[in-house]
Amino acid sequence: MSQKPLSQQRERTLGLWNNGSLRAAILGVNDGLVSNFSLVMGVAGGTGDPRFVLLAGGAGLMAGAFSMAAGEYVSMRAQRDLSERLLELEARELLEEPEEETEELVLIYQRKGLTRQEAETVAKRIMADPIVALDTHAREELGLDPSQLGSPWAASLSSFAAFAGGAFVPILPYLASVGDSAFLVSIVLSAVALVAVGTLLAYLSGKRVWWGALRMLLAGGIAAGVTFTIGSLLGVALA
Repeated sequence: MSQKPLSQQRERTLGLWNNGSLRAAILGVNDGLVSNFSLVMGVAGGTGDPRFVLLAGGAGLMAGAFSMAAGEYVSMRAQRDLSERLLELEARELLEEPEEETEELVLIYQRKGLTRQEAETVAKRIMADPIVALDTHAREELGLDPSQLGSPWAASLSSFAAFAGGAFVPILPYLASVGDSAFLVSIVLSAVALVAVGTLLAYLSGKRVWWGALRMLLAGGIAAGVTFTIGSLLGVALA
């Protein structure tokens, strides 16, 4: 009874991950949170003025978000262009060399355990429909799913929003002007966000949730601790 919902959930998750949106969102949140948390801690270690911390955090948020969005778009665009080019070449081969392409399918299905006669029967039925033939060759030969090539714009916008969302967490207390407690509140909020991101990643990958949360908290905490120490040393030296 529970197999169907689990299967549907798995398919939805794989679909989102393969088209780039979910992947970009999760990585964007993680990068934004860790990088800006480290940046805020580094600046806070070097100066006690919350205005400088807010300025640095805001600049880090915008620069990182645009950088992530641009990089994700270029990466996904190049990947999609290459996939589309391979599909075009495969479609041309199916049109110009149908016998050779049929034989390729026969050999593929023979390697999967079918007899020669069975493989020929399946291959001929597939080749009778050009759309099915292209889809099958794309999956079997190229390892591509034509319906899951990914959207560069979706991945880019998702990456931008996710990075900005993650990077916003550490600077929220400074933006809210909570006074001297902004530093501690920033640490607490960032720690909670790190745990949440680690938990989500562990859940999606089927790993132990507590370990995923702890691992993310340690990674972000160590990065922030190192930058805070460096910022403190630089602040003392400059003073």
